[in-house]
Amino acid sequence: MGGSGSKTKGVWPFSSSGAGGEAPGEVSEQCLARLRGSKNATPFVFTRRSSLYFDEDGDLAHEFYEETVVTKNGRKKAKLKRIQKNLIPQGIIKLDHPRIHFDFPVILYAVALCYDSEGVLHPFTWL
Repeated sequence: MGGSGSKTKGVWPFSSSGAGGEAPGEVSEQCLARLRGSKNATPFVFTRRSSLYFDEDGDLAHEFYEETVVTKNGRKKAKLKRIQKNLIPQGIIKLDHPRIHFDFPVILYAVALCYDSEGVLHPFTWL
């Protein structure tokens, strides 16, 4: 699941502006607008685009194949031919559990590694 992010600027309120020419102390109006709009944005994703397709019979799958018989040198051989025409994408589906958007810029869980007096490595967590 993961997916590639949008290539357009300003689509997700947590993404950077991508403008390298701005000085660190300057704040543009676009950044301010993005900050104002971010309080309405949620870090959760409730829907996603499905990778499944419907065929002519109404079957649902990632890929469809049909068996074809090929005669070569007088011998019959069965081959599978991938069907790519007349397939209808399933579309947008609702997720069972909300997911966190991949552009969300906050660390949700931090782990530090600590060595005890015997030199054994132990994970130490804090929230």
